[in-house]
Amino acid sequence: MRRVRRWNYMPAGETLKLVAPGQAAEIPSVDRLLNAQAFRALLARHGRTQVTAALRGQLGQLRHAALAGALARASLADEVIAAAVEAALTRSAQPALRAVFNLTGTVLHTNLGRALLPEAAIRAVTVALSAPVNLEFDLESGGRGERDTLIEALLRDLTGAQAATVVNNNAAAILLMLSVLAQRREVIVSRGELIEIGGSFRLPDIMRRAGAKLIEIGTTNRTHLADYDNALTARSALLLKVHTSNYAISGFTASVPLAELARLGRARGVVVATDLGSGSLLDLRRFGLPAEPTVQEAIAAGADLVTFSGDKLLGGPQAGLLVGRSDLIRRLRKDPLKRALRVGKLTLAALEAVLALYRAPEHLAEQLPTLRLLTRPHAEIQAQAARLQPLLEQALGERYEVTATALASQIGSGALPLGQLPSHGLAVRSRPGRRGSLARLDAALRALPRPVISRLADKALWLDLRCLEPSDEAAFAAQLPALSV
Repeated sequence: MRRVRRWNYMPAGETLKLVAPGQAAEIPSVDRLLNAQAFRALLARHGRTQVTAALRGQLGQLRHAALAGALARASLADEVIAAAVEAALTRSAQPALRAVFNLTGTVLHTNLGRALLPEAAIRAVTVALSAPVNLEFDLESGGRGERDTLIEALLRDLTGAQAATVVNNNAAAILLMLSVLAQRREVIVSRGELIEIGGSFRLPDIMRRAGAKLIEIGTTNRTHLADYDNALTARSALLLKVHTSNYAISGFTASVPLAELARLGRARGVVVATDLGSGSLLDLRRFGLPAEPTVQEAIAAGADLVTFSGDKLLGGPQAGLLVGRSDLIRRLRKDPLKRALRVGKLTLAALEAVLALYRAPEHLAEQLPTLRLLTRPHAEIQAQAARLQPLLEQALGERYEVTATALASQIGSGALPLGQLPSHGLAVRSRPGRRGSLARLDAALRALPRPVISRLADKALWLDLRCLEPSDEAAFAAQLPALSV
Protein backbone atom coordinates (compact mmCIF):
# COMPACT_ATOMS: atom_id res chain seq x y z
CA MET A 1 0.00 0.00 0.00
CA ARG A 2 1.45 3.33 -1.07
CA ARG A 3 1.52 6.15 1.46
CA VAL A 4 -0.08 9.31 0.10
CA ARG A 5 1.86 12.31 1.30
CA ARG A 6 -0.08 15.50 2.27
CA TRP A 7 1.70 18.71 1.32
CA ASN A 8 1.36 21.90 3.32
CA TYR A 9 0.89 25.10 1.33
CA MET A 10 4.01 27.20 0.77
CA PRO A 11 4.35 30.53 -1.06
CA ALA A 12 5.35 30.40 -4.73
CA GLY A 13 9.11 30.13 -5.28
CA GLU A 14 9.80 28.41 -1.94
CA THR A 15 10.76 24.76 -1.55
CA LEU A 16 8.76 22.66 0.90
CA LYS A 17 11.12 20.84 3.24
CA LEU A 18 9.54 18.02 5.19
CA VAL A 19 10.62 16.40 8.40
CA ALA A 20 11.21 12.74 7.66
CA PRO A 21 8.70 10.26 9.14
CA GLY A 22 9.82 8.95 12.50
CA GLN A 23 11.97 11.98 13.25
CA ALA A 24 9.50 13.65 15.60
CA ALA A 25 12.43 14.20 17.94
CA GLU A 26 13.21 17.34 15.96
CA ILE A 27 10.10 18.94 17.43
CA PRO A 28 11.17 21.33 20.21
CA SER A 29 10.29 20.57 23.82
CA VAL A 30 7.65 22.33 25.90
CA ASP A 31 10.21 23.62 28.39
CA ARG A 32 12.49 25.13 25.74
CA LEU A 33 9.63 26.88 24.00
CA LEU A 34 8.21 28.29 27.22
CA ASN A 35 11.58 29.94 27.82
CA ALA A 36 11.90 31.20 24.23
CA GLN A 37 11.63 34.87 23.32
CA ALA A 38 8.65 34.17 21.03
CA PHE A 39 6.54 33.02 23.99
CA ARG A 40 7.21 35.84 26.45
CA ALA A 41 4.34 38.02 25.30
CA LEU A 42 1.95 35.04 25.29
CA LEU A 43 2.88 34.11 28.85
CA ALA A 44 2.39 37.68 30.04
CA ARG A 45 -0.99 37.93 28.37
CA HIS A 46 -2.52 34.49 28.98
CA GLY A 47 -0.59 33.01 31.91
CA ARG A 48 1.60 29.89 32.06
CA THR A 49 -1.24 27.41 32.66
CA GLN A 50 -3.21 28.26 29.53
CA VAL A 51 -0.15 28.67 27.30
CA THR A 52 1.30 25.33 28.42
CA ALA A 53 -1.95 23.49 27.70
CA ALA A 54 -2.33 25.09 24.27
CA LEU A 55 1.34 24.45 23.46
CA ARG A 56 1.06 20.76 24.32
CA GLY A 57 -1.92 20.52 21.98
CA GLN A 58 -0.01 22.22 19.16
CA LEU A 59 3.05 20.00 19.61
CA GLY A 60 0.79 16.97 19.54
CA GLN A 61 -0.49 18.05 16.13
CA LEU A 62 3.10 18.52 14.91
CA ARG A 63 4.04 14.99 16.04
CA HIS A 64 1.05 13.55 14.25
CA ALA A 65 2.03 15.38 11.07
CA ALA A 66 5.65 14.23 11.41
CA LEU A 67 4.64 10.59 11.71
CA ALA A 68 2.50 10.99 8.60
CA GLY A 69 5.41 12.53 6.71
CA ALA A 70 3.54 15.77 6.23
CA LEU A 71 5.34 18.12 8.60
CA ALA A 72 7.04 21.11 7.00
CA ARG A 73 10.32 21.99 8.69
CA ALA A 74 9.29 25.66 8.66
CA SER A 75 6.47 24.72 11.06
CA LEU A 76 9.04 24.06 13.79
CA ALA A 77 10.20 27.68 14.07
CA ASP A 78 9.52 29.19 17.50
CA GLU A 79 7.61 32.10 15.98
CA VAL A 80 5.40 29.79 13.89
CA ILE A 81 4.54 27.60 16.88
CA ALA A 82 3.87 30.69 19.01
CA ALA A 83 1.50 32.06 16.38
CA ALA A 84 -0.40 28.77 16.26
CA VAL A 85 -0.66 28.71 20.06
CA GLU A 86 -1.90 32.30 20.11
CA ALA A 87 -4.57 31.47 17.52
CA ALA A 88 -5.71 28.50 19.62
CA LEU A 89 -5.86 30.63 22.76
CA THR A 90 -7.85 33.31 20.93
CA ARG A 91 -10.38 30.73 19.77
CA SER A 92 -10.76 29.21 23.24
CA ALA A 93 -11.17 32.67 24.81
CA GLN A 94 -14.18 33.43 22.62
CA PRO A 95 -17.18 33.69 24.99
CA ALA A 96 -20.07 31.29 24.43
CA LEU A 97 -22.59 34.12 24.88
CA ARG A 98 -21.81 36.68 22.19
CA ALA A 99 -23.35 39.82 20.74
CA VAL A 100 -24.95 39.19 17.35
CA PHE A 101 -26.75 41.26 14.73
CA ASN A 102 -30.41 40.26 14.73
CA LEU A 103 -31.48 40.58 11.08
CA THR A 104 -34.18 37.91 11.27
CA GLY A 105 -37.09 40.36 11.16
CA THR A 106 -38.29 39.23 14.61
CA VAL A 107 -37.82 42.00 17.18
CA LEU A 108 -38.41 39.99 20.37
CA HIS A 109 -36.54 36.87 19.26
CA THR A 110 -36.65 34.24 22.02
CA ASN A 111 -33.47 32.51 20.80
CA LEU A 112 -31.61 35.82 20.68
CA GLY A 113 -32.49 37.01 24.18
CA ARG A 114 -35.75 38.92 23.56
CA ALA A 115 -35.81 42.49 24.86
CA LEU A 116 -32.73 44.71 24.89
CA LEU A 117 -32.30 46.68 28.10
CA PRO A 118 -32.31 50.48 28.10
CA GLU A 119 -29.29 52.46 29.26
CA ALA A 120 -30.94 53.19 32.61
CA ALA A 121 -31.24 49.47 33.32
CA ILE A 122 -27.65 48.80 32.28
CA ARG A 123 -26.44 51.49 34.69
CA ALA A 124 -28.56 50.02 37.48
CA VAL A 125 -27.18 46.53 36.89
CA THR A 126 -23.63 47.92 36.92
CA VAL A 127 -24.24 49.43 40.35
CA ALA A 128 -25.69 46.16 41.64
CA LEU A 129 -22.65 44.30 40.27
CA SER A 130 -20.01 46.61 41.67
CA ALA A 131 -21.25 47.56 45.14
CA PRO A 132 -23.22 46.14 48.07
CA VAL A 133 -26.92 46.98 47.70
CA ASN A 134 -29.94 46.92 50.00
CA LEU A 135 -31.42 43.79 48.39
CA GLU A 136 -33.07 42.59 51.60
CA PHE A 137 -32.18 45.38 53.99
CA ASP A 138 -34.65 48.01 55.18
CA LEU A 139 -32.74 51.30 55.23
CA GLU A 140 -35.33 52.99 57.47
CA SER A 141 -35.54 50.39 60.23
CA GLY A 142 -32.08 48.91 59.86
CA GLY A 143 -33.59 45.42 59.87
CA ARG A 144 -34.19 42.68 57.35
CA GLY A 145 -36.18 43.76 54.31
CA GLU A 146 -38.19 42.07 51.54
CA ARG A 147 -36.71 42.14 48.04
CA ASP A 148 -40.14 42.44 46.39
CA THR A 149 -40.58 45.89 47.92
CA LEU A 150 -37.91 47.19 45.52
CA ILE A 151 -40.38 47.03 42.64
CA GLU A 152 -43.77 46.67 44.33
CA ALA A 153 -44.55 50.37 44.69
CA LEU A 154 -43.79 50.99 41.02
CA LEU A 155 -46.00 48.09 39.93
CA ARG A 156 -48.84 49.26 42.17
CA ASP A 157 -48.67 52.77 40.73
CA LEU A 158 -48.43 51.60 37.11
CA THR A 159 -51.08 48.86 37.20
CA GLY A 160 -53.54 49.89 39.92
CA ALA A 161 -53.05 46.55 41.70
CA GLN A 162 -52.95 46.25 45.50
CA ALA A 163 -49.69 44.29 45.60
CA ALA A 164 -47.07 42.64 43.43
CA THR A 165 -44.37 40.00 43.46
CA VAL A 166 -41.80 38.76 40.95
CA VAL A 167 -40.27 35.39 39.99
CA ASN A 168 -37.82 34.32 37.29
CA ASN A 169 -40.23 34.02 34.33
CA ASN A 170 -43.92 33.94 33.51
CA ALA A 171 -44.07 30.13 33.50
CA ALA A 172 -42.77 30.26 37.07
CA ALA A 173 -45.43 32.85 37.93
CA ILE A 174 -48.17 30.50 36.72
CA LEU A 175 -46.59 27.53 38.50
CA LEU A 176 -46.41 29.46 41.78
CA MET A 177 -49.99 30.70 41.48
CA LEU A 178 -51.41 27.24 40.73
CA SER A 179 -49.31 25.47 43.34
CA VAL A 180 -50.25 27.83 46.15
CA LEU A 181 -53.89 28.53 45.30
CA ALA A 182 -55.10 25.41 43.51
CA GLN A 183 -53.13 22.37 44.66
CA ARG A 184 -55.47 19.33 44.73
CA ARG A 185 -58.28 21.60 43.58
CA GLU A 186 -59.91 22.50 40.27
CA VAL A 187 -58.92 25.18 37.78
CA ILE A 188 -61.50 26.01 35.11
CA VAL A 189 -60.15 27.01 31.68
CA SER A 190 -61.71 27.42 28.25
CA ARG A 191 -60.56 24.81 25.70
CA GLY A 192 -59.70 27.63 23.33
CA GLU A 193 -57.13 28.95 25.83
CA LEU A 194 -55.15 25.78 26.59
CA ILE A 195 -52.03 27.19 25.02
CA GLU A 196 -48.67 25.76 24.07
CA ILE A 197 -45.79 28.22 23.74
CA GLY A 198 -42.17 27.87 22.61
CA GLY A 199 -40.04 25.10 24.08
CA SER A 200 -43.09 22.77 24.25
CA PHE A 201 -44.44 24.54 27.34
CA ARG A 202 -48.10 23.52 27.69
CA LEU A 203 -50.55 24.90 30.21
CA PRO A 204 -52.05 21.46 31.04
CA ASP A 205 -48.55 20.15 31.80
CA ILE A 206 -47.77 22.92 34.28
CA MET A 207 -51.15 22.37 35.94
CA ARG A 208 -50.28 18.72 36.55
CA ARG A 209 -46.86 19.73 37.89
CA ALA A 210 -48.56 22.17 40.30
CA GLY A 211 -50.96 19.49 41.51
CA ALA A 212 -54.06 21.26 40.15
CA LYS A 213 -56.91 19.52 38.34
CA LEU A 214 -57.74 21.00 34.95
CA ILE A 215 -61.42 21.41 34.12
CA GLU A 216 -61.90 22.12 30.41
CA ILE A 217 -65.03 23.94 29.35
CA GLY A 218 -66.57 25.15 26.11
CA THR A 219 -65.18 24.33 22.69
CA THR A 220 -62.08 25.37 20.77
CA ASN A 221 -63.82 28.32 19.15
CA ARG A 222 -66.71 29.20 21.49
CA THR A 223 -66.98 29.41 25.27
CA HIS A 224 -69.80 31.13 27.19
CA LEU A 225 -70.25 32.42 30.74
CA ALA A 226 -72.68 29.59 31.44
CA ASP A 227 -69.90 27.10 30.73
CA TYR A 228 -67.88 28.55 33.60
CA ASP A 229 -70.88 28.78 35.89
CA ASN A 230 -71.95 25.19 35.29
CA ALA A 231 -68.44 23.89 35.94
CA LEU A 232 -68.10 25.50 39.37
CA THR A 233 -68.13 23.12 42.33
CA ALA A 234 -67.05 23.17 45.97
CA ARG A 235 -63.57 22.07 44.80
CA SER A 236 -63.12 24.97 42.34
CA ALA A 237 -60.14 27.16 43.21
CA LEU A 238 -59.59 29.31 40.13
CA LEU A 239 -61.30 30.65 37.07
CA LEU A 240 -58.33 31.10 34.75
CA LYS A 241 -58.41 33.20 31.60
CA VAL A 242 -55.39 32.96 29.29
CA HIS A 243 -54.53 35.53 26.65
CA THR A 244 -53.79 33.58 23.46
CA SER A 245 -50.92 35.86 22.53
CA ASN A 246 -49.17 33.50 20.10
CA TYR A 247 -52.13 32.55 17.88
CA ALA A 248 -55.57 33.80 16.90
CA ILE A 249 -58.86 32.10 16.12
CA SER A 250 -61.18 33.98 13.77
CA GLY A 251 -64.62 33.39 12.34
CA PHE A 252 -67.44 31.85 14.40
CA THR A 253 -65.95 32.53 17.81
CA ALA A 254 -67.01 33.60 21.29
CA SER A 255 -65.11 34.17 24.53
CA VAL A 256 -66.12 35.58 27.89
CA PRO A 257 -64.88 39.10 28.68
CA LEU A 258 -62.74 39.26 31.80
CA ALA A 259 -65.12 41.68 33.53
CA GLU A 260 -67.99 39.18 33.28
CA LEU A 261 -65.78 36.38 34.54
CA ALA A 262 -64.69 38.56 37.48
CA ARG A 263 -68.31 39.23 38.44
CA LEU A 264 -69.03 35.50 38.38
CA GLY A 265 -65.98 34.81 40.52
CA ARG A 266 -67.00 37.36 43.12
CA ALA A 267 -70.53 36.02 43.24
CA ARG A 268 -69.35 32.44 43.72
CA GLY A 269 -66.34 33.18 45.94
CA VAL A 270 -63.74 31.88 43.46
CA VAL A 271 -60.47 33.60 42.53
CA VAL A 272 -60.30 34.90 38.97
CA ALA A 273 -56.83 35.01 37.42
CA THR A 274 -55.59 35.92 33.97
CA ASP A 275 -52.31 35.21 32.23
CA LEU A 276 -51.47 38.05 29.82
CA GLY A 277 -48.17 36.57 28.66
CA SER A 278 -46.60 39.53 26.86
CA GLY A 279 -47.38 42.02 29.59
CA SER A 280 -48.00 45.37 27.95
CA LEU A 281 -48.23 48.31 30.35
CA LEU A 282 -49.54 50.84 27.86
CA ASP A 283 -51.86 51.09 24.88
CA LEU A 284 -49.64 50.30 21.91
CA ARG A 285 -52.06 51.99 19.51
CA ARG A 286 -50.71 55.38 20.55
CA PHE A 287 -47.48 54.33 18.77
CA GLY A 288 -49.21 53.01 15.67
CA LEU A 289 -48.93 49.37 16.75
CA PRO A 290 -51.71 46.76 16.97
CA ALA A 291 -53.74 46.70 20.19
CA GLU A 292 -52.71 44.39 23.00
CA PRO A 293 -54.56 43.97 26.33
CA THR A 294 -52.80 45.82 29.13
CA VAL A 295 -52.23 44.83 32.74
CA GLN A 296 -54.11 47.94 33.89
CA GLU A 297 -57.18 46.89 31.91
CA ALA A 298 -57.12 43.43 33.50
CA ILE A 299 -56.94 44.87 37.01
CA ALA A 300 -59.68 47.40 36.23
CA ALA A 301 -61.86 44.57 34.86
CA GLY A 302 -61.73 42.91 38.28
CA ALA A 303 -59.04 40.22 37.95
CA ASP A 304 -57.82 39.03 41.34
CA LEU A 305 -54.40 38.07 39.93
CA VAL A 306 -52.61 38.93 36.69
CA THR A 307 -49.42 37.25 35.49
CA PHE A 308 -47.16 38.55 32.71
CA SER A 309 -43.59 38.57 31.40
CA GLY A 310 -40.91 41.16 32.01
CA ASP A 311 -38.86 40.57 28.85
CA LYS A 312 -41.48 40.80 26.13
CA LEU A 313 -43.55 43.91 25.43
CA LEU A 314 -42.61 45.31 28.81
CA GLY A 315 -39.07 45.60 27.43
CA GLY A 316 -37.20 44.53 30.57
CA PRO A 317 -35.21 41.55 31.89
CA GLN A 318 -36.49 37.99 32.01
CA ALA A 319 -38.98 37.87 34.85
CA GLY A 320 -42.48 36.75 35.72
CA LEU A 321 -44.64 39.33 37.46
CA LEU A 322 -47.79 38.76 39.51
CA VAL A 323 -50.01 41.66 40.51
CA GLY A 324 -53.39 41.71 42.20
CA ARG A 325 -55.08 41.37 45.57
CA SER A 326 -52.78 41.89 48.53
CA ASP A 327 -54.05 38.83 50.45
CA LEU A 328 -53.29 36.55 47.49
CA ILE A 329 -49.87 38.05 46.85
CA ARG A 330 -49.08 37.62 50.56
CA ARG A 331 -49.89 33.90 50.30
CA LEU A 332 -47.64 33.53 47.27
CA ARG A 333 -44.73 35.25 49.03
CA LYS A 334 -44.94 33.00 52.09
CA ASP A 335 -44.85 29.74 50.14
CA PRO A 336 -41.50 27.89 50.08
CA LEU A 337 -41.73 27.61 46.28
CA LYS A 338 -41.45 31.39 46.03
CA ARG A 339 -37.90 31.25 47.41
CA ALA A 340 -36.94 28.65 44.81
CA LEU A 341 -38.31 30.87 42.03
CA ARG A 342 -37.15 34.26 43.29
CA VAL A 343 -35.00 36.59 41.19
CA GLY A 344 -31.59 38.04 42.08
CA LYS A 345 -30.36 41.58 42.50
CA LEU A 346 -29.42 42.03 38.83
CA THR A 347 -32.94 41.27 37.62
CA LEU A 348 -34.48 43.51 40.24
CA ALA A 349 -32.10 46.37 39.44
CA ALA A 350 -32.89 46.17 35.73
CA LEU A 351 -36.62 45.72 36.30
CA GLU A 352 -36.89 48.71 38.61
CA ALA A 353 -35.09 50.93 36.08
CA VAL A 354 -37.33 49.78 33.23
CA LEU A 355 -40.54 50.23 35.23
CA ALA A 356 -39.43 53.74 36.22
CA LEU A 357 -39.33 54.71 32.54
CA TYR A 358 -43.07 54.04 32.29
CA ARG A 359 -43.72 57.01 34.58
CA ALA A 360 -43.05 59.18 31.53
CA PRO A 361 -44.67 57.24 28.67
CA GLU A 362 -44.20 60.16 26.27
CA HIS A 363 -40.43 59.44 26.29
CA LEU A 364 -40.64 55.65 26.05
CA ALA A 365 -40.21 55.42 22.28
CA GLU A 366 -36.76 56.98 22.59
CA GLN A 367 -35.62 55.35 25.85
CA LEU A 368 -36.94 51.79 25.64
CA PRO A 369 -35.12 49.74 22.95
CA THR A 370 -38.04 47.37 22.38
CA LEU A 371 -40.44 50.19 21.64
CA ARG A 372 -37.80 52.08 19.65
CA LEU A 373 -37.26 49.09 17.37
CA LEU A 374 -40.97 48.39 17.00
CA THR A 375 -41.65 51.98 15.98
CA ARG A 376 -38.64 52.61 13.69
CA PRO A 377 -39.87 54.61 10.69
CA HIS A 378 -40.03 52.56 7.52
CA ALA A 379 -38.36 55.35 5.54
CA GLU A 380 -35.34 55.23 7.86
CA ILE A 381 -34.95 51.47 7.41
CA GLN A 382 -35.38 51.80 3.64
CA ALA A 383 -32.61 54.41 3.46
CA GLN A 384 -30.37 52.12 5.49
CA ALA A 385 -30.99 49.28 3.03
CA ALA A 386 -30.04 51.54 0.12
CA ARG A 387 -26.74 52.40 1.83
CA LEU A 388 -25.81 48.83 2.68
CA GLN A 389 -26.87 47.13 -0.57
CA PRO A 390 -23.76 48.10 -2.63
CA LEU A 391 -21.43 47.31 0.28
CA LEU A 392 -22.77 43.78 0.67
CA GLU A 393 -22.86 43.23 -3.09
CA GLN A 394 -19.21 44.26 -3.34
CA ALA A 395 -18.23 41.95 -0.46
CA LEU A 396 -20.00 38.94 -1.99
CA GLY A 397 -18.68 39.26 -5.52
CA GLU A 398 -20.22 38.03 -8.74
CA ARG A 399 -21.74 34.80 -7.46
CA TYR A 400 -24.55 36.55 -5.61
CA GLU A 401 -27.16 39.16 -6.42
CA VAL A 402 -28.13 41.62 -3.67
CA THR A 403 -31.31 43.69 -3.88
CA ALA A 404 -32.91 46.13 -1.43
CA THR A 405 -36.49 45.06 -0.85
CA ALA A 406 -39.58 45.74 1.25
CA LEU A 407 -40.14 43.24 4.07
CA ALA A 408 -42.55 42.64 6.94
CA SER A 409 -41.12 42.32 10.45
CA GLN A 410 -42.91 40.67 13.35
CA ILE A 411 -42.94 41.47 17.05
CA GLY A 412 -42.11 37.94 18.20
CA SER A 413 -42.13 35.95 21.49
CA GLY A 414 -45.81 35.19 21.05
CA ALA A 415 -46.87 38.84 21.04
CA LEU A 416 -49.42 39.97 18.45
CA PRO A 417 -48.98 36.96 16.13
CA LEU A 418 -50.93 38.54 13.27
CA GLY A 419 -49.35 41.98 13.59
CA GLN A 420 -46.72 42.81 10.98
CA LEU A 421 -44.51 45.86 10.76
CA PRO A 422 -43.53 47.40 7.40
CA SER A 423 -39.78 47.03 7.10
CA HIS A 424 -36.97 46.95 4.55
CA GLY A 425 -33.88 44.87 4.05
CA LEU A 426 -31.59 43.01 1.67
CA ALA A 427 -32.38 39.88 -0.32
CA VAL A 428 -29.43 37.77 -1.48
CA ARG A 429 -29.84 35.21 -4.27
CA SER A 430 -27.37 33.03 -6.12
CA ARG A 431 -26.71 34.16 -9.68
CA PRO A 432 -27.60 31.48 -12.25
CA GLY A 433 -24.57 29.43 -13.22
CA ARG A 434 -22.27 31.06 -10.62
CA ARG A 435 -22.62 28.28 -8.00
CA GLY A 436 -23.16 30.57 -5.05
CA SER A 437 -24.40 28.65 -2.01
CA LEU A 438 -26.88 30.47 0.24
CA ALA A 439 -26.36 27.92 3.01
CA ARG A 440 -22.62 28.56 2.89
CA LEU A 441 -23.23 32.30 2.93
CA ASP A 442 -25.55 31.96 5.92
CA ALA A 443 -22.81 30.05 7.76
CA ALA A 444 -20.21 32.66 6.76
CA LEU A 445 -22.38 35.45 8.18
CA ARG A 446 -22.63 33.55 11.48
CA ALA A 447 -18.83 33.13 11.49
CA LEU A 448 -18.12 36.88 11.40
CA PRO A 449 -16.54 38.51 14.49
CA ARG A 450 -20.00 39.70 15.46
CA PRO A 451 -22.24 37.01 13.96
CA VAL A 452 -25.05 38.06 11.65
CA ILE A 453 -28.27 36.07 12.08
CA SER A 454 -30.32 36.09 8.87
CA ARG A 455 -33.24 34.08 7.51
CA LEU A 456 -33.26 31.53 4.65
CA ALA A 457 -36.53 31.12 2.78
CA ASP A 458 -37.89 30.93 -0.77
CA LYS A 459 -34.46 30.42 -2.36
CA ALA A 460 -33.11 33.65 -0.89
CA LEU A 461 -31.25 34.87 2.17
CA TRP A 462 -33.09 37.73 3.85
CA LEU A 463 -31.53 40.44 6.03
CA ASP A 464 -34.28 42.46 7.70
CA LEU A 465 -32.73 45.72 8.91
CA ARG A 466 -35.39 46.77 11.43
CA CYS A 467 -33.17 45.75 14.38
CA LEU A 468 -29.94 47.19 12.95
CA GLU A 469 -29.88 50.47 14.83
CA PRO A 470 -28.09 53.44 13.20
CA SER A 471 -25.42 53.33 15.91
CA ASP A 472 -24.50 49.78 14.84
CA GLU A 473 -24.56 50.31 11.09
CA ALA A 474 -20.86 51.23 10.75
CA ALA A 475 -19.74 48.17 12.74
CA PHE A 476 -21.94 45.93 10.61
CA ALA A 477 -20.57 47.37 7.37
CA ALA A 478 -16.95 47.26 8.56
CA GLN A 479 -16.92 43.48 8.86
CA LEU A 480 -18.55 42.72 5.51
CA PRO A 481 -15.18 42.54 3.65
CA ALA A 482 -14.23 39.67 6.00
CA LEU A 483 -16.95 37.44 4.52
CA SER A 484 -15.39 34.28 3.12
CA VAL A 485 -17.75 32.65 0.61
